[in-house]
Amino acid sequence: MNINYFVKTHGLGNEYIVLDEEKIKFNLTQKAIERICNVNFGIGSDGILLKVQSNKADFGLRIFNPDGSEAEKSGNGLRIFCKYIYDYGFVNNKEFSVETKGGIVKAKIIETSNRKAKLISVEMGKAIFNSKEIPTTFIEKEVIGEKLKVKNKEYEINCVSVGNPHCVVLKQELDIDEIKEYGRFIENHSMFPNRINVQFAKVISRSEAEILIWERGAGFTLASGSSSCAVASVLRKRNLVDDKVKIKMLGGELLIQIDDDWNIKMTGEVRQIAEGTLSDELIEDLNKWINIYNGNVD
Repeated sequence: MNINYFVKTHGLGNEYIVLDEEKIKFNLTQKAIERICNVNFGIGSDGILLKVQSNKADFGLRIFNPDGSEAEKSGNGLRIFCKYIYDYGFVNNKEFSVETKGGIVKAKIIETSNRKAKLISVEMGKAIFNSKEIPTTFIEKEVIGEKLKVKNKEYEINCVSVGNPHCVVLKQELDIDEIKEYGRFIENHSMFPNRINVQFAKVISRSEAEILIWERGAGFTLASGSSSCAVASVLRKRNLVDDKVKIKMLGGELLIQIDDDWNIKMTGEVRQIAEGTLSDELIEDLNKWINIYNGNVD
């Protein structure tokens, strides 16, 4: 594999660039991440997945948002990373483990096409409803059906961690303009010390729900695996769905399963978009931009 090699893959329209820490010859700083993810000056992406070493699992993964901040976990990101691991021969088995900042997850390649991973299942860990562990600054032990004032609106919110923090708002009807307007304010609300991912959710049946997503550090997005897990967990907590629920997003669908101990399994497709090498000119621009940002110019 070449130096500065990348793979770009999407999970239901949520796209990530995968890099290998051992194969890149530049510093992956916050500004470098912003530049690479920029659609005009870089490759364009919803984030970067960095393969790293792990002494706790088969593989290590660091997940970066397009604003350069680091995420604890990403459902789509995990499936994309697992496809990369399998497709590029880092593993021969169809089951393996991945260490993330949000914990260790187990992955399984369910279906292949032309010897490439297509359908992937990931055990996402447990849903955690304890307010302080999410974290939030609510005094209640669990934030289920609590009120949150956001600008000129008051929302009834439900919070959960699935390795990263989420705020779920149940709606009778979904409005893209509304989540685009208020998502950023909920994300950065003072009640959420580490910021938070936001979902507006509409229950369709005991086995199906539809959601819109505002992703922490990324903004409005077509799909999110961890968001799907969070919504399914909240709906299960409120006894609105059964233990298997299909989550419909603008980018596609995921199947989420939740057992009686709140363990979550997520299954869905991933598709590669492109592969290649970051050009010397892009690396030169990265270094120049970072130096200008840091004031290190002659």
